[in-house]
Amino acid sequence: MWTKTQNIYQHLPTKKGVEKTQGRIHIHSINYIYLSIYLSIYLSTHIQKTTTTLSLSLMADTETELEFEFLPYIKAYKNGHVERLKGTDVIPAGVDPDTGVSSKDVTDIVPETEVYVRIYLPKLNSTNEKLHILVYYHGGAFLVHTPSTPLYHNFLNALVHESRVIAVSVHYRRAPEYHLPVAYEDSWAALHWVASHCNGDGPELMLNHHADFQRVFLAGDSAGGNIVHNLAMAAGHPNGGLNVGIRGAVLIDPYFWGSDPIGSEGLDVEKKAYVDQLWNVVCPSCPIDDPWINPVATGGVSLAGLGCWRVLVTVADKDILKDRGWLYFQALARSGWLGAVEIHETQGEDHCFHLDELEGEKAKQRLKKIAEFFKMDLPPMAFQ
Repeated sequence: MWTKTQNIYQHLPTKKGVEKTQGRIHIHSINYIYLSIYLSIYLSTHIQKTTTTLSLSLMADTETELEFEFLPYIKAYKNGHVERLKGTDVIPAGVDPDTGVSSKDVTDIVPETEVYVRIYLPKLNSTNEKLHILVYYHGGAFLVHTPSTPLYHNFLNALVHESRVIAVSVHYRRAPEYHLPVAYEDSWAALHWVASHCNGDGPELMLNHHADFQRVFLAGDSAGGNIVHNLAMAAGHPNGGLNVGIRGAVLIDPYFWGSDPIGSEGLDVEKKAYVDQLWNVVCPSCPIDDPWINPVATGGVSLAGLGCWRVLVTVADKDILKDRGWLYFQALARSGWLGAVEIHETQGEDHCFHLDELEGEKAKQRLKKIAEFFKMDLPPMAFQ
């Protein structure tokens, strides 16, 4: 304190009424006022700087202080910022040089949100060619990825080329900024947007001209497979309000779960705990046996009301979600649903392996299986 006072004195200018005698400063009464003002200004400025520095420091701490993390997907900070650790790379829409598939983005699907679609069109044989329409929902644990990320853009190019469908790949809002059911609501809104083209007068010319709305399919992987099931249930509801029929649905390694372990789930305690925790991140208000995540839970809605005619479930041998896929297949087959369901398991592979190995033989087999599904006729019960 004394050191600071000495420094203050050193910066005081010499004034009338201040006498220096024998190295000492004699301050007349008028200069007590001057000194008080100077000290007040100095201390006020110093305190303000200190407070500002402290505030900035606290702000910086808030910006870098973790609320929680769910690795390897996200880190959520106390100031509300979410850092995504996967699925942030982007490939722009355009013409794919390998397949000739063209794509374009359409925004404002849900006004004033980030929801958008990427539409894929294969090379046409004629200018008025009509194609089956596929509405696709990407995976990523409800946390990461978009239709623009390389994994999904490349997969949709390959799928559209192989199956010759026009595809609409949907981006929905993700957790933890938007907990479920927001992703379901966005996905349902996007499906209605697609259906708005069924009379040839929708906002997107590509769909008006080339989409065959007698052959509408839904597909999705992982979290997207979960979305497909829940949308198909909504489509089958008497008050669903969807003005097109759903011919079939493809659930690729769907994300289903439940409180009681089944099959091999209990063998890896850490992995089971990890999957348990995921649901709490994306839907903290819902129990783990909510029908959204456990469609075969006791007391849930009957699968007999599923609003499509065919279902293909794919699972992978090493995937912890495999047994849930099989259980869903079995429950749907015996539910009284009038459609036809089939399941395809890939041996020696893990969850959604095809996204990383598009050129691999097993990935090509899975892709071909899905493409063949789109070409199947309606089951006999559809005509009764």
